[in-house]
Amino acid sequence: MGDYTVIADVGASLLKLLREQMTPDPIPQPELIGLASPADKGDLYLSLYLYSIKESGDNRQTRMIARGTGEIQYPPETVDLYYLLTAYSAAELQSRVMDEHRILGRAIQVLYDNSILRGSSLVGTLADQGEEVRIVMDALSGEALTRMWNFGDVPYRLSVGYVAGPVNIDSTRIKTTKRVTERDFRIQG
Repeated sequence: MGDYTVIADVGASLLKLLREQMTPDPIPQPELIGLASPADKGDLYLSLYLYSIKESGDNRQTRMIARGTGEIQYPPETVDLYYLLTAYSAAELQSRVMDEHRILGRAIQVLYDNSILRGSSLVGTLADQGEEVRIVMDALSGEALTRMWNFGDVPYRLSVGYVAGPVNIDSTRIKTTKRVTERDFRIQG
């Protein structure tokens, strides 16, 4: 379960993982990996961009949650987070593409090797609640990537999609209840 901050916590957890595993090789400094739109990447070598949030129907919870003896809480909203990873290189033109391929290759390797984030890999409310977040490559077609890559005058860059989830966002709706304290059975004939 998580507070409304879990979306930001997943991004921070992914960022932490990539920064720890991708520096100093192939990216020289952790600050060169960041959360940013591919159109606003600044001086980043690798951007992680949350482009969509969808309800995770397969993981949806429907049971109310007991909160003490007199209250129940509505089930959380369960979502999957869709990210786009895009590599950028500051190398000279002759080696720029190969450098970007190395950066994306390492990012794919890191996310594959750490496909379930738990424990100290998580930050914020995710870590506090002992949650797990799965990371799976999203098989985006070239056409889907091109359609999604709609950033005005920014030319398309090689990118790879990932889905992180399921992530639970707690409901704030709570209902008061009364416990059954006595039974009354009557048999009529």
